[in-house]
Amino acid sequence: MQQEVRVRFAPSPTGPLHIGGVRTALYNYLFARQNGGKMILRIEDTDSQRFVPGAEDYINEALAWLGIGIDEGVREGGPYGPYKQSERRDIYREHVKMLLDNGRAYIAFDTPEELEAKRAAVANFQYDARTRGQMRNSLTLPADEVKRLIDAGEKYVVRFKIEPDQQVTVNDLLRGPVTISSNVLDDKVLYKSADDLPTYHLANIVDDHLMKITHVIRGEEWLPSAPLHQLLYEAFGWADTAPRFVHLPLLLKPDGKGKLSKRDGDRLGFPVFPLEWHDPKSGEISSGYRERGYIPQAVVNFLALLGWNPGDDTEIMSMDELISKFSLDHCSKAGAKFAYEKGLWFNHKYLQELPDEELARQFRPVLEAHGVNPADFSDEYIQKAVAMVKGRANLVTDLWDQARFFFVAPTEYEAKSVKKRWSEDTPAILRAMIEQLRALPNLESKPTEDVILAWIADKGYHLGNTMNALRLAVVGECKGPHMFDIIELMGLDPVAERVEAAIANIKLPQ
Repeated sequence: MQQEVRVRFAPSPTGPLHIGGVRTALYNYLFARQNGGKMILRIEDTDSQRFVPGAEDYINEALAWLGIGIDEGVREGGPYGPYKQSERRDIYREHVKMLLDNGRAYIAFDTPEELEAKRAAVANFQYDARTRGQMRNSLTLPADEVKRLIDAGEKYVVRFKIEPDQQVTVNDLLRGPVTISSNVLDDKVLYKSADDLPTYHLANIVDDHLMKITHVIRGEEWLPSAPLHQLLYEAFGWADTAPRFVHLPLLLKPDGKGKLSKRDGDRLGFPVFPLEWHDPKSGEISSGYRERGYIPQAVVNFLALLGWNPGDDTEIMSMDELISKFSLDHCSKAGAKFAYEKGLWFNHKYLQELPDEELARQFRPVLEAHGVNPADFSDEYIQKAVAMVKGRANLVTDLWDQARFFFVAPTEYEAKSVKKRWSEDTPAILRAMIEQLRALPNLESKPTEDVILAWIADKGYHLGNTMNALRLAVVGECKGPHMFDIIELMGLDPVAERVEAAIANIKLPQ
């Protein structure tokens, strides 16, 4: 019987979820779903010094917004919980004891000051088989002294005992076999008595084994840890059930070299977090894709193609299509430049395909953010307004600049257009046009256009100046959708009021 595929995304609640972490979560999700497996969310909060309030809720909310479903986790529960590492202390203590009992780990009492002094005295000092005999640990101290120190409350750590001169091979599904010498590995700390918590290395191995994780799909920054983890699996006797590793390439700066950072987003004007983040310590607010007006499906589509391709030229793919096409064989080994302009392109494509009702729903918070109460307008009005302008928008937030005149009358008028289109005769012409509109049975766009254009021609008025003067009065500038579509949606009274306001406020130079 084939083993069920089980993957995990295991972020630390030390701040907002970086977009690179989002891509890792997405690839785990796509792989799990394509193989009929489970997606586990595990919160790795063993680093108590770096814990940030609100970060765990942020992670859950971000994944939910993006449509990355979780099968087991802190909120969802599951058969292998708890799914928060700080709640698994008893489990880790038991496994630390297993390593100590079988001689694969030892207790070290070296203080931070002693370690610092050693680093200063020995160039490139590494706590390993060559140096551990010079240090203060259970390998060099008598057993009764070790017991006395522990009973006296002396702070200690448990270190993994790495044997020298071994070749350690990790079989990465993306990169193939990766082999290194154990001589370059130090005796990593696995547990700290100070906070009664394991380090990342021990907790990950124990949790992945007990939660029956079959594949560990993570960023390539964790590749140097893989040989150590391989040795830990062997030390516990779990080598035959160890998960398969996949180390994904980094997301790179859009320009230059190196890993994508928040500074790149600040410098070039794009978010690097899925949701807006309010730092509880500094008060700094970092922008998010959701608040910038991105559509979650577009963000997912964009991220999926940064380091993976479907094997053809297809670009626009729904989550279901991504799941059906996803394959680790088509993941790249090289880093992917974060082409944020392509993200805007994806969002534009998705925005055009959104039903007007859904687009209007997403636009309502934008109206509120600009001081407009959406309840003052009918659902139909908002839907028709966004439908008229969405072709010019990349983001939901762009709709405000394109559609604001539908909701707020202009108070300023584009100076260049005033100079070109407004004359002493304009007020009388526009007032006469309003009377022509009042005489019509309705303001349906095409019939209204036929009547007004015929009237302008009959009067001998300049068509461009007349219609642009009307647009200037209603919109505030000479751009926007078809003018007669605007009139049909807004209605005669608002249009007439704006014409009178423009007449009152536009002053020609003397």
